[in-house]
Amino acid sequence: MTTAVDVKNHLELLHTERALAMGTPLRHDRAYMADLDEEILATRHAWISSAVLEIARFREELTAPQLG
Repeated sequence: MTTAVDVKNHLELLHTERALAMGTPLRHDRAYMADLDEEILATRHAWISSAVLEIARFREELTAPQLG
């Protein structure tokens, strides 16, 4: 199961990849940069969704009825 932390770590790697690419001729490769920007955006959305889902699950655990 992928956690919000896992997705955040992947997002940080993508930002690092983008920063490194800016120091190379790849910065002029429109297709590469567009794909990278698209992946960063999709991963950011996945990170937010994962975090919200984890918070909702945690709240559910906290407010679940006590049995026994």
